[in-house]
Amino acid sequence: MVSHSELRELIRSADAVCFDVDSTVIREEGIDELAKFCGVEAAVSEMTRKAMGGALPFKDALTERLALIQPSREQVQRLLAEHPPHLTPGIRELVSRLQERRVQVFLISGGFRSIVEHVAAKLNIPTANVFANRLKFYFNGEYAGFDEMQPTAESGGKGKVIRFLKEKFHFKKIIMIGDGATDMEACPPADAFIGFGGNVIRQQVKSNAKWYITDFVELLGGLEE
Repeated sequence: MVSHSELRELIRSADAVCFDVDSTVIREEGIDELAKFCGVEAAVSEMTRKAMGGALPFKDALTERLALIQPSREQVQRLLAEHPPHLTPGIRELVSRLQERRVQVFLISGGFRSIVEHVAAKLNIPTANVFANRLKFYFNGEYAGFDEMQPTAESGGKGKVIRFLKEKFHFKKIIMIGDGATDMEACPPADAFIGFGGNVIRQQVKSNAKWYITDFVELLGGLEE
């Protein structure tokens, strides 16, 4: 078991921290909430479980789930207005503390940019630091697919984003924090991965992650001056 002192040293040494969003920064899985809102919750939740467990290629799972949901622009806007995502306890304080230390904070999500930007605004994270999938709509607002060119639309996409960030900003130590298999796979190129089980525990991640926490307070302690 890794000691808390080692974990504190790790978080203090980072010059960039990348967070997954669904079930990490927020308590929900955005795509499941959208499915519930559109009346196809059960089928989509099962696909999400398979995708997060690594049993189904991410782009295949995303394509199939969105084909079931068929979300319109209006439905996405109504979801955010009527059922906004709930921030995980401690995340607001953690992001704020990192920013005070001049650590760059990024959100890297296989979820949807319209939802993730809403979350970023709550955390004072600039939209330029958001990497997520873009839903496409026809002129009448009906669902028209998603932007398959986004790196986050496929397996290994989060790692591609981190590699891009390293090349662009020359970060010496990037930490990836998330609950799922796609987050763990981003290390490397991330220099360290911290598994997060505060909302849902993915056994594959808990068993294989060197660092694993269930409460962001465990990281906040390491950033106290």
